Amino acid sequence: MTLLKRHALTAYSLLVVAYLMLPIAVVILFSFNEPAGRFNYVWQEFTFDNWVEWDAVLGLRDAVMTSLLVGVLATVVATVLGTLMALAIVRHEFRGRGAANVLVFLPMSTPEIVLGASLLTLFLNMTSVFSLGLWTIFIAHVMFVVSFVVVTVKARLIGFDRHLEEAAMDLGANEWATFRKVTLPMIAPGVAAAALLAAAISVDDYVITSFNAGQTITFPLFIFGATRQGVPPEVNVLATGLLLIVLVLMALNVLLQRRLARRDAARTA
Repeated sequence: MTLLKRHALTAYSLLVVAYLMLPIAVVILFSFNEPAGRFNYVWQEFTFDNWVEWDAVLGLRDAVMTSLLVGVLATVVATVLGTLMALAIVRHEFRGRGAANVLVFLPMSTPEIVLGASLLTLFLNMTSVFSLGLWTIFIAHVMFVVSFVVVTVKARLIGFDRHLEEAAMDLGANEWATFRKVTLPMIAPGVAAAALLAAAISVDDYVITSFNAGQTITFPLFIFGATRQGVPPEVNVLATGLLLIVLVLMALNVLLQRRLARRDAARTA
């Protein structure tokens, strides 16, 4: 009984993790399946053909490339804007700071269907400037992922030691040199985590994208359309590939954080 009590939390945690990972494991497993028909729901036979010919399905490659393009552009812009916004909110006192904090959280707390419909109304009222397509998806994604960037970078800045910046400026560094050589390297793990989160949200989004895509098809929109006729195993292949890319980037971010932590500890010692 004592042994059971001692490891109860560990066992419970493992069960929760297994429950969360089970759908992902099914997606990975069925990327190696060779279905008998259009529906990849029943295991038939193991094969690598789906991985070799991952772009055999018409329109799948274009949908993935569109999602990656929008994800990269939205991530870069949202990360830059969100980092600057977080620096302004945390570091400076200005009129409307409280309102800015509230506005940052609004896209995160508002239902996506409301955001999507509102953005669609905006774009339809500006048809002389925008036509629904790639750029409207990009603008919509920047609008709602920038909030996640701000919140993530703010968490990193709140624990930042301002004395390091003061020491750099005492040694003759100007504001730009201090930011480039002291501030940015120190908050880089937080910025990287924010960028990864923004990229994952952007590539994964369906609801807001479906309102503002027009005739443009992204990967989530392609999957939704494919479900009506049967999801091909190549979709599982690409989903697994994107998962592996995200895991690699997360591992690199963790290694970077550990490296910076060891360097800071060495400097302190």
